[in-house]
Amino acid sequence: MAPTAGDLVRRRLTPLAPPDPVSWVWTAAVALIAAVIRVLGLATPRGQQFDEQHYVKHAQTMLDRGVEWNVENNYPDFVVHPPLGKWCIAAGEALFGRDEFGWRIAGVFAGVAAVVVVTRLGRRMFGSTVLGCAAGLLMALDGFQFVLSRFALLDIFLLAFTVGSFACLVADRDHRRSRLLAGRAPRLWWRFASAALLGCALGVKWSAVFHAVAFVVLLVVWEYRGRRSARLPRPAVGRVLGAALAYTGATVTVYLGTWTGWLASDNAWDRHWLRDHGRAEWPVVGALYNLYRYHVDALTFHTGLDTGHPYQSWPMQWLLLSRPVLFASGPATGCGADQCSSVVLLLGTPVLWWSFLPALVVLTWLAISRRDWRAWAILAGALVGIVPWFAFTTRTMYYFYAAPSEPFLILAVVFVLGTVARRWRSAGPAVIGAYVGLVAVCFAYFYPVLTGTPISNAAWWARMWLGNHWV
Repeated sequence: MAPTAGDLVRRRLTPLAPPDPVSWVWTAAVALIAAVIRVLGLATPRGQQFDEQHYVKHAQTMLDRGVEWNVENNYPDFVVHPPLGKWCIAAGEALFGRDEFGWRIAGVFAGVAAVVVVTRLGRRMFGSTVLGCAAGLLMALDGFQFVLSRFALLDIFLLAFTVGSFACLVADRDHRRSRLLAGRAPRLWWRFASAALLGCALGVKWSAVFHAVAFVVLLVVWEYRGRRSARLPRPAVGRVLGAALAYTGATVTVYLGTWTGWLASDNAWDRHWLRDHGRAEWPVVGALYNLYRYHVDALTFHTGLDTGHPYQSWPMQWLLLSRPVLFASGPATGCGADQCSSVVLLLGTPVLWWSFLPALVVLTWLAISRRDWRAWAILAGALVGIVPWFAFTTRTMYYFYAAPSEPFLILAVVFVLGTVARRWRSAGPAVIGAYVGLVAVCFAYFYPVLTGTPISNAAWWARMWLGNHWV
């Protein structure tokens, strides 16, 4: 019997994955794997490595003074990233001490949280606990996310807040459609949670603005199509724009909240720009204008950053792993050979990362041929974190700028795997299991150069698959 019009409406509005308490047990298992491998040896290498020398110092002065401070010169520090990521690092130091474990543990929490979010997001979008757990395991075993989770840098927080915002936006889409199907007015909790997390992402790094624009577009499209699927009157332009403006307003409000320490301070950098330039400084309005001037100065720095660096790279290199970033290196002993190496390289698990481009090609075809909202959403999330950087032709850039796109790239791979599994039902689960197993083996092989474990120079060189590009 052909489905009725009512059946088609219910099918379009019903979430793909019904509630299943057992799925949380599997999610917890994936999270446990991610947590254990990230916590083990977290205090190694010793000392502040790579950009930790900036963010750890700032986090400690924020604990002491509420703002970034130049301790050597006893002067407020000019910092070109918003404060929330450093507050996260500071929270770890406040709870666990001002040592390697203390300043890195917040990154572990963020990394594991992202694994949990991707697991649940994959289950929601693909309607399968198996595929959700596959997505979570792939993130847990990605050397790129693994290394970022174990150092006090900002990008792991940017990644976690961005994918968290997207997950809440997808949940809002499902929730609103379920409520429309039941004839009830939708609630806004998931939507405002998405906006809040997006504001937090912007409060870590401004590069989250690329995803912010994409998420607003997705919200507008889903708002329109949800009402259309429910056969409700076509929403007026004002209603759709109102939803977008409310979402944007909530995002901006939370973003401004991340600057509370700066706003509450009396001696932060540029805190009294108007007064220092001989102008009247009105309460509230003056503070916001001073913050605007700070943003102008920081944006000028970012757009003019062209100082060369041995580990800089271009966006076209990121998915190819053409130029990973050396986080730490030094002489070592105890590897059983005459010459040993201890190296930490920010390097995505090659089997996984070299799957991203083919997966994006297939995903694009699926998005166009099937008009699948999931494919379009994942494709948007993956591309907006990479493609806009092509416009900055003279700016110094690094591989870790791709961090916000990494969860979406993993979802793209799992989407394709799920499509294969549904087409060849007999071999599908084996294909998924074999792929995840291959990624796990590859991760284990590269584990020494992701953690600084001492190995012989020969063993280190054997892992430099692209030769000098990885050295």
